Amino acid sequence: MGINTEREIEANLQIGPTDAGMVRIFVESQGVEVPMDFDPEEAEEIAEEIRAAAAQARAAAEGTGKRG
Repeated sequence: MGINTEREIEANLQIGPTDAGMVRIFVESQGVEVPMDFDPEEAEEIAEEIRAAAAQARAAAEGTGKRG
């Protein structure tokens, strides 16, 4: 399984600050909860990676004629 493998799994995603000064990404699916805490600098790096991936996905979709 890789990033391009599609799955029929639903999950809930929450992102927000904690009272300890961390940024939490919280994923819940099928009774499993995964809290991931990051310091603000790490969270900003993750945000940059998400933006870069979105730009690449947009370019790939435009190249194939797909629109999101």
